[in-house]
Amino acid sequence: MTSVSRQPALLIDSFNRLHNYLRISLTERCNLRCQYCMPEKGIDLSPANHILTTNEILRLVRIFTLYGGVNKIRLTGGEPTIRKDLIDIIRGIRAYPTMKTIGITTNGVLLHRFLEPLAEAGLNSLNISLDTLIKEKFEFLARRAAFTRVITNIRLALDMPKLYPLVKINCVVMQGINTDELNDFIELTRDQPNLAVRFIEYMPFSDNKWNEKKYFPYEAMLKIIKQKYNLEKLPPNDKNDTTKWYRVNENSYQGKVGFITSMSEHFCSTCNRVRITADGQLKVCLFDNKEMSLRDALRSGATDEEIYSLIQRTLYKKEKEHLPMNDLATSENRPMILIGG
Repeated sequence: MTSVSRQPALLIDSFNRLHNYLRISLTERCNLRCQYCMPEKGIDLSPANHILTTNEILRLVRIFTLYGGVNKIRLTGGEPTIRKDLIDIIRGIRAYPTMKTIGITTNGVLLHRFLEPLAEAGLNSLNISLDTLIKEKFEFLARRAAFTRVITNIRLALDMPKLYPLVKINCVVMQGINTDELNDFIELTRDQPNLAVRFIEYMPFSDNKWNEKKYFPYEAMLKIIKQKYNLEKLPPNDKNDTTKWYRVNENSYQGKVGFITSMSEHFCSTCNRVRITADGQLKVCLFDNKEMSLRDALRSGATDEEIYSLIQRTLYKKEKEHLPMNDLATSENRPMILIGG
């Protein structure tokens, strides 16, 4: 591996979009079987020797950070907390002084084991997936009995504001499944300044039983919520923020409410993210099935400079925007579980 001391270049595509955000899937495995993520019959896992090792992940972090100027990384899965080297990976990422954000997206099942060690290792952004506040519905959607543990762990995280000044709950909204709970989620933001609830439009992926009847757009969510609440629009966190932010305009509601509108109002023009799958494939768009194997490059003896050049060339082929929703529903891609959330 080449020693590097240099000013990073910029990861820019042909549409002049700067990419400083890397999402890394740590595993294809998960302890839940959520319907919009995992095919009903499960998945064929990659052979163990196809999954990136700790050293390979950290070498890619090094290249993206020192060569490409990446300063935000999110660890996903599968479920990242089932990977035994999770804390070591976060420590390795935190070693780079230019790294501003290290995040994780988790289903929360095992979070009680990791809240303090994660923060001590350098984690400073926590997203927890939760699609319903009803136990029986949770077990239907996740195909596992873990509701009480997840709710308990969310409360534990919220009780640690010094470690986690903002906890985000991600809720995938599906017509006829959880649209009747939107206001119940809004109520969670009452007297909870370190909570942000984000509603995510249901997105089509291979074998996730997506259909237009289940799709529930942002404007329809707003319509329901505004019947009960006076919402105040908030400014985005930055120019690449994918969330439309609001708060209930009443003093007791101290948390935030957000909407991720990937289908109805996509944000491709300001996209700043690329992804690495657990088996080491570079995806420059969540919805594009084209991939480039960084794992093979690593294992063939490529230098840091050669891998960085490969990343640049792949990124330059990124499309201007993803396909329309109904075209995505019929296009081939990996299931979400094999891409990384």
